[in-house]
Amino acid sequence: MKRSWKAITILFMTLCIVMSLAHVLELLAKLRYGGQDNARIHTTLSVAWRPPAVGGFIEPSTIVSTLFLASASRGDIVAARLLLTAFGYMMLAFPVVCYRRDAPTNAAFIQSATTGIIPVDWAEWRMKWESGHAIRLVLSLSAFVLTAFQLTRGNVKTAATAGHPKNR
Repeated sequence: MKRSWKAITILFMTLCIVMSLAHVLELLAKLRYGGQDNARIHTTLSVAWRPPAVGGFIEPSTIVSTLFLASASRGDIVAARLLLTAFGYMMLAFPVVCYRRDAPTNAAFIQSATTGIIPVDWAEWRMKWESGHAIRLVLSLSAFVLTAFQLTRGNVKTAATAGHPKNR
């Protein structure tokens, strides 16, 4: 079962990276859009990233699977520390950065799309949202690297041990 959780955790982390990377890759195009277009994006294109769409459940699932894997690795102190650090990065990425930077911007642009009134400082809101996704990308990548390192450490065979019957 631990092997399955390893695969599930890596899959969820990869999806987190893909979601944040998609936002970061859109940045240059979005910088050419005005406030009305940004509001429209938040009520059309970006809805796939939040509940009830599947995108809204990826980060919480990543956090749970990483914590479960860390708990299952408590007999290996190095593995547990690496996975708990990855868990910490994911906790910063989702609840902290998401709710402090991205969620308020989503709410402002959704309200703008609903009322037709664009905030005077909409460009600042947009940059707060975009930078939040860039920060989440860095945190998700960091969590992924730590998790991948933990999952692959000790699996590399040296030339001296590769021929040993125990390692075949």
